[in-house]
Amino acid sequence: QVQLVESGGGLVQAGGSLRLSCVASGRTFSNLPMGWFRQAPGKEREFVAAIGWIGTPIYYADSGKGRFTISRDNAKNTVYLQMQSLKSEDTAVYYCAAGQYLGGTSSRDSLYDYWGQGTQVTVSS
Repeated sequence: QVQLVESGGGLVQAGGSLRLSCVASGRTFSNLPMGWFRQAPGKEREFVAAIGWIGTPIYYADSGKGRFTISRDNAKNTVYLQMQSLKSEDTAVYYCAAGQYLGGTSSRDSLYDYWGQGTQVTVSS
């Protein structure tokens, strides 16, 4: 089992920045691929970014390329999502997810076994 707890969400003006954090406990974090997803009201959950268990590969959705940076600190069991130049369309609940032990990195949410409770990001225009 893996428990994931996100933090760092909040209200920010358009053009601002936020850094989300996700702390994992349970299974060996350093062997888990990690991902960030988001879900806006009335929309389906969508992929944001993913990082391999050794820090590579890294994938981004087109919506976040050049603005979002995913990283991980295996010593702290933490994955981060640094978000810059935020837009109103980035408003959503952001979820951290853990993939399969020693598994591949993916943008498909069906390949992630564990999910956090989410953290709200609201970008005001």
